[in-house]
Amino acid sequence: MREEFLDPGVGADPDEETVEAGLRPRALAEFVGQRELKEHLDVVLEAARRREQAVDHLLFAGPPGLGKTTLAGIVATEMGVHLLVTSGPALERAGDLAAILTKLEEGDVLFIDEIHRLSRAVEEILYPAMEDFQIDIVVGKGPAASSIRLTLPRFTLVGATTRTGMITGPLRDRFGLVARLDYYDADELQAIVTRAAGILDVHIDTDGAWEIARRSRGTPRIANRLLRRVRDYAEVRADGAIDAGVAHDGLALFGVDDIGLDKVDRALLAALCEQFRGGPVGLSTLAISVGEQPETVEDVYEPFLITQGFIARTPRGRVAMPAAYRHLGLTEPARHGEHRGLFD
Repeated sequence: MREEFLDPGVGADPDEETVEAGLRPRALAEFVGQRELKEHLDVVLEAARRREQAVDHLLFAGPPGLGKTTLAGIVATEMGVHLLVTSGPALERAGDLAAILTKLEEGDVLFIDEIHRLSRAVEEILYPAMEDFQIDIVVGKGPAASSIRLTLPRFTLVGATTRTGMITGPLRDRFGLVARLDYYDADELQAIVTRAAGILDVHIDTDGAWEIARRSRGTPRIANRLLRRVRDYAEVRADGAIDAGVAHDGLALFGVDDIGLDKVDRALLAALCEQFRGGPVGLSTLAISVGEQPETVEDVYEPFLITQGFIARTPRGRVAMPAAYRHLGLTEPARHGEHRGLFD
């Protein structure tokens, strides 16, 4: 089996992967935030342990960086089973998925990231595997081809998606629990930053952790990344300890402003407000104007900008809101048709 089927991180920076993995909580009690989802998982996992059965299939949805992969690892750890990791784009053919399924043992957890990107052929193989724990394998070609049905051990499929609407109804309905992860508040992110600092052996005070947390866009992955960059700044430009001042200066150096917007965020707002006079403008046009892919703009940058009230999606395209002009220090232009009398 090709190595990338079971590890989408193959080829990534091993040091960065090791650091990121080391910051992930291993138990449900260590996981910060998502209180309602944690309560649901606690009940589901305990019920499965008492019945000595595999956990029902789980689907986690939400923006990137909120902990979907971490929760999959926690499910495997809490149940004392192996975790196999792959992704939708890596499973190009039905045989790729069949090769993975036949290697599973009783109770194992199979995590498929970006499950909405599975091909239709692979998805068709997945249906009987999830429901009946059986798969049909075609042996041979042409008139001599025959189908063999294999029985699989009972396993748990954990799917993660950033686009719930792109998952077909038949696949979504086969999950026993469908949950959406929400953005974290600043207090939760402060606790995450403090915990990560302890693991990385970084001295940080309460104000320093808060300064990083409030600029982390409600996302733990971003909080951990900003902590590592501020740690670098503290070691080079300060005495190695992080307080509010060091955190502020470090984040400013790396282009993160007071509410967590980075260079690309500000470029998107500037293009929308200045180049396109507030819109409406199409997604592809807006993405090209800042040199990004439309999918990246839609999945990574837009969700936070929308939740903060900077932009809005309309049937005609993206539109800048008054908050965007205020944040950039610009004067909002009068819209066509505004300040006009009935007979003007």
